[in-house]
Amino acid sequence: MEHKYKAIVVDDEELGRSRLKKLLLSHSDQIDIIGEAADGEEGLALAEALKPEIIFLDIQMPVMDGFEMLQQISYYPRIIFTTAYDEYALKAFEENSIDYLLKPIEKGRLAKSIGKLDLLKIETANTQIQQLLQKLNTEYLSSIMVSIGDRMIPVKVENIVYFHAEDKYIFIHDKLGEKYLISASLVELEGKLDDSFIRIHRAYIINRNYVLEIQKSFNGKLNFLMGAIDKRIMSSSSYTPFIRKRFKL
Repeated sequence: MEHKYKAIVVDDEELGRSRLKKLLLSHSDQIDIIGEAADGEEGLALAEALKPEIIFLDIQMPVMDGFEMLQQISYYPRIIFTTAYDEYALKAFEENSIDYLLKPIEKGRLAKSIGKLDLLKIETANTQIQQLLQKLNTEYLSSIMVSIGDRMIPVKVENIVYFHAEDKYIFIHDKLGEKYLISASLVELEGKLDDSFIRIHRAYIINRNYVLEIQKSFNGKLNFLMGAIDKRIMSSSSYTPFIRKRFKL
């Protein structure tokens, strides 16, 4: 008889949690879902209380993301990421055999992940998560190379007021009012920027050093007045708890 693993699901999207739990019903002989959480902070508390052997973990979440949760957890469970990260960005994790499921999660891909569990010993999982955390603790960006015609120039990160996702494109807006197109995604940038930068919306990362004023708005949203370029940016209500914590509001 195969071992039955206790597991929790940590994802800020209720629909995502529900879909995953429904898919896991087909693996109820191997996986026992004993709890769920809507962000990394709740997930950390739940994991410490229940000590599940497996955590199905989203990466990008308000309050505390999946990486921050891993850095604070006191033991080493098996981790299966459930994320919208693109496949290229996750190659480093694949090297360590810490599995991941790209959203929307497919039934066959989930079955493949479940099949790997018995092959991964606890001591191996410990080493792999430690290696993953070492990869996360890389040096922060000090500049970003951008293209201008046939030239490449560096833009100092300290001069960037905000990053903005427009359709499938990501733009830098600097303190001089210049706008540059870059190839990195906001998710990739989040892991490479220092604490001066904060995600306030799915489409915006701002530099807190340029925040002149924060105004409360409707539905729990916050309106940021950015200095140097006199730009107002409205946050998403789903990021409000995370923003309040970061700004100590």
